[in-house]
Amino acid sequence: MLGIMIDLATLDPATIVLVAAVLALAGTVKGVVGLGLPTVTLALLTATLGLEAAIAVMLLPSLVTNLWQAFAGRGLLALLRRLWTFLLALAVATVVASAALTVVAPSILTTLLGASIALYGAVGLATPRWPAPGRWEPVLSPAMGLVTGVVTGMTGSFVMPAVPYLQALGLPRDRLVQAMGLTFLVATLALAAGLGGRGLIPEKLAALSVIALPPALIGMEIGRRIRGRLSERRFRQALFASMLLLGIWIMAEPRV
Repeated sequence: MLGIMIDLATLDPATIVLVAAVLALAGTVKGVVGLGLPTVTLALLTATLGLEAAIAVMLLPSLVTNLWQAFAGRGLLALLRRLWTFLLALAVATVVASAALTVVAPSILTTLLGASIALYGAVGLATPRWPAPGRWEPVLSPAMGLVTGVVTGMTGSFVMPAVPYLQALGLPRDRLVQAMGLTFLVATLALAAGLGGRGLIPEKLAALSVIALPPALIGMEIGRRIRGRLSERRFRQALFASMLLLGIWIMAEPRV
């Protein structure tokens, strides 16, 4: 992998500055549009530190920011009643699929991550109108949770196909944001459990994840403050176009 490869024996200043800058940017994106912190973090840090390090560093900032998003508002219990099979399948599949990081070549998993990020960008740019699941929701919910969990466990990315599915449910905007926060929170906890249980979060990377939290929170506040001054539509277009190009670049980058 080209770029800075993390040395688990040290936390050099260049790596700390890189992580802080990436998490500040990712937090700003989340502050503006309400999502994207894990995806931006994984896209940029995988291209520099490698997939395993990127996933570990992303965990704590994702956990803290999505706790607030999941518990803000009064619709949590109603969402849990509607989405419990989706969330349960997501959690179980994530824990099981995280074993892939110990048995599958990192180059394959990195390519899968690139494909997931590129697809996320392409779908965001296309903004298709997703059909409502209707009477198929009891079947589709655990199926979508299962697929999302497999992708999450193998790559750390939990936006596809979760976000399009949640959009298809026709939730009001505030409940949709809360549902995404709840989904990302469950995915993050399950991923942390899967990686931690397999000893895949070394102390140095855990420390780096703690260091990454303040820049992410500062970035979120910056994003919140500038949200009203930007065209959210144009910002989303730029974000999704960037994700599409980053995903393609991650897939195309030569690896040994």
